[in-house]
Amino acid sequence: MLEHVTATRYVTPLREGGSLPGIVEADNLGTYVVKFRGAGQGRRVLVAEIICGELARRLDLPTPDLALVDLDPEIGRREPDEEIQDLLVASAGLNLGVDFLPGSFGFDPLVWKADREFASRVVWFDALIHNVDRSWRNPNLLVWHRRTWLIDHGAALWFHHNWRTADASRPFDASDHVLGMFANDLDGADAALRPRVTRELLETAAALVPDEWLADEPGFDGPDAVREAYVDHLLTRAPKVRGLIK
Repeated sequence: MLEHVTATRYVTPLREGGSLPGIVEADNLGTYVVKFRGAGQGRRVLVAEIICGELARRLDLPTPDLALVDLDPEIGRREPDEEIQDLLVASAGLNLGVDFLPGSFGFDPLVWKADREFASRVVWFDALIHNVDRSWRNPNLLVWHRRTWLIDHGAALWFHHNWRTADASRPFDASDHVLGMFANDLDGADAALRPRVTRELLETAAALVPDEWLADEPGFDGPDAVREAYVDHLLTRAPKVRGLIK
């Protein structure tokens, strides 16, 4: 299970994110980048963050720890910025916290060279989860303690915005991927990662999503049915990934 913490102080917004995530302190003395359920993208973004972030971790791709952050609306009412106040009040309850990596900085492919094995595995992983948001313009990679960390998976699994059009065989265009120039061992990545994407692994990741973020999903008979749909989609896609990367 993900750690469940309570927000004690809203520190500052991160305005470079379209959903206005913020840095929040919690009662476990941790500091998190919190993505709020009341943001315009809605709860599906948080679902994608959990499923993809936990899959990455279990495939040994470095990603910050995640936590469920309970937010009291009173914290929002004390904020002087009206936009932030509205967001926090609308986000009362469970939100998603991503462990804050102090002193980290954004990956720049013109400065840092990625290891070919690592780059190939990240491209393969992004192809699996339909992640179109790790480009030169927006790498969504951080360098921290001499390692490169994967962040921001909210734009992945985008098929869940319209389940009727979900296609596990959809090609993945890697031409704009920030690590594409380093990813010259996709066959090796496929051989290493594909066997590890099992039903058990996917079910474990999907089980971490709170029921309330999956409730009332159109076309599904409850949260467990939605989880099963994610599992089935990714399990069907995994054996095809290498051939879908363009």
